[in-house]
Amino acid sequence: MRIGVLSDGPDLSSEVSEDFGHAPFFLIVDSETLDYTVVENEFMEAEGAGMKVAQAIVDIGVEAVVVGGIGTHGFNILDKAGIDVSYDEEGSVEECVTDYIRRRERMKRFKDLQEA
Repeated sequence: MRIGVLSDGPDLSSEVSEDFGHAPFFLIVDSETLDYTVVENEFMEAEGAGMKVAQAIVDIGVEAVVVGGIGTHGFNILDKAGIDVSYDEEGSVEECVTDYIRRRERMKRFKDLQEA
C-alpha cells in the first residue's frame, strides 16, 4: 500500500505536519518496506493550498493519507477519490505510518471475525 504522509521534513524521522495544505513535504511511503519518495509541496504558499495538494496526491495515486490536520475541502477531494484519510496524527512519519498500518490490520481482523 502507498501512503501519502504530510511532513515537516524530508525523511521518516520528520514530524507529521499539522497543516495539510502548507506542509513543506509529502512523503509517499510503501507500507511493507517503508521505502519512500519525497515530494516538495509546490503549493504550500498558494491560495487554496489544501485543495491543490489533495489533487496532487490523488494524481500520484495513494490508498491512504496521514496528516495532523486537514480542512474540509482537501478531505472531500481525497474522500471522493476513495483515499482513506487518517488525521489528528502526531509523531514521526515512521511512527504514524506504523500505527496506521497496525490500526488498519486490526480493523480488517475485526471485520473478518464479524463476517465469520
